[in-house]
Amino acid sequence: MKNYLLILSTLMIIGLIIGTYYYQNQDYYNTLPQLTQPNNLQEDTTNEPQVAPLQPVTNEKVSYSLQNDELNITYNKGIDWIQVPIQKDLLFNGEYQGNQQELIDGSYMLTEERAVFLYKQAGIMLKYSLDQGKTWKESVVAETFPTLRFRKVELLNDEFGYVIASGDRTMSSEYSTAFLTYDGGETWEATADPPTLRLIAYGGFVDEKTGFLSYGTINPEEPDVYVTQDGGDSWSKANFHHNKRFVQAEVPFKEEDHLAVLVNQGPNGDYKGGLVKGKFISTDNGLTWEFQEEVDPDGR
Repeated sequence: MKNYLLILSTLMIIGLIIGTYYYQNQDYYNTLPQLTQPNNLQEDTTNEPQVAPLQPVTNEKVSYSLQNDELNITYNKGIDWIQVPIQKDLLFNGEYQGNQQELIDGSYMLTEERAVFLYKQAGIMLKYSLDQGKTWKESVVAETFPTLRFRKVELLNDEFGYVIASGDRTMSSEYSTAFLTYDGGETWEATADPPTLRLIAYGGFVDEKTGFLSYGTINPEEPDVYVTQDGGDSWSKANFHHNKRFVQAEVPFKEEDHLAVLVNQGPNGDYKGGLVKGKFISTDNGLTWEFQEEVDPDGR
C-alpha cells in the first residue's frame, strides 16, 4: 500500500512540474511571430503593369481616347469612359500613315446625340450609338471597297447622312464615290460615280439633294468641283470665276439665301503667307461661283 501511495505521489509531483513549465512558457510562444505564406505563394502585385488613367484628346465635354490600343469615349470630360467595340487597327486600316493617337479627321462624329465611327474591313463599315454608348449598332456602307484613302462620314439629321470615300490610288489617280443613308445609318446607297479619277481633297452634302466633291491635291491650278443636285444620280462640273490665287475648294455651306465656299491656295500657295482664302458665292445651288472676298484662315 505504501508503494502505491509513493508511486501516486511521484506521478502527481511530475505532473505538477510539467504543468508549471508549460504555463510559464505559454507567454513566450504567444509572442512568437505568426507564420505567413511563403513568398512564392503570396499574391504579388509588384509586377503588375500600371495602367495610366485615360486622358481625352480634347478639353471638350464629349471626347475620346485611343490609349491602351482601345477606343474609349467620354461624355463628362473623362470622369467616366465607355469602350467602343471596334479594334483600333481597323480605324486606320487603308492608306494612312499619320498619327494613330488621334482619329482621322472626318472619319467619325461624336456629339451628345450620336457617336459614329467609320472603319474598313473587306468593305466600309459603320459603328454607331444613339444612346451615348449604352448600345451599339453596325451597318455596311459598302460590302467591298479597295484600299481606303480619303474617308468622311456625317449625319446631317436623324435620317440623312453621307459617306465619301476614295481608294485604289495609283500615283495621282484613284476611285472615289459617295454613299447616302435615309434611315439614320442603317442602310446605304451608292451614288453615281463622278466623272474623274483625280485625287479627292474635300467633299460633303448640304442637304439630301445637294452635294459636292472637290478634287486636286497635287499642284491644283483651279478649283475642280463636281456638284449633284439630284441626290447623287448625276454629277456636273461647277464653274468658278476666280483670280487664279485660290485653287482648292473646301466644303460649301448654306449662308442666308445662297451657298458659300472657302477656296484655299493649295499646297504651294504663298500669297500673304499662303493661308488667306477666297470666299465664293453661288446663287444657283452650286453650279456657278463668284468671288466675293478674301478671308483669314478661320474664314472671317
